[in-house]
Amino acid sequence: MSVCPTGAVKIDDSGNHFIDSELCTHCVGSIHTVPQCKAVCPTSHGCVKEPSDYWENWFAKYNRVIAKLTKKQDYWECWYNTYSQKIAEQLKKRQQEVVA
Repeated sequence: MSVCPTGAVKIDDSGNHFIDSELCTHCVGSIHTVPQCKAVCPTSHGCVKEPSDYWENWFAKYNRVIAKLTKKQDYWECWYNTYSQKIAEQLKKRQQEVVA
């Protein structure tokens, strides 16, 4: 079973792997450091083109990493909103019990 994030690595009826070029993104922007089409390819090359310019590749990867790091993370905001809502419900419930 392929871990391709876009489902581009397919298996035909005879068990051969093939890559759907319409779906393949070479895992750019995903959690994988190695494109999964390259990882499952028996030739170890997949459909991944070798970088022609080292610095162009370096800056492209740098920009992707910086974009991920500077992207707004809303995990804690969501956690706090849920937590504060539950606390407010508990306080309201206790106040009603005390009044009654």
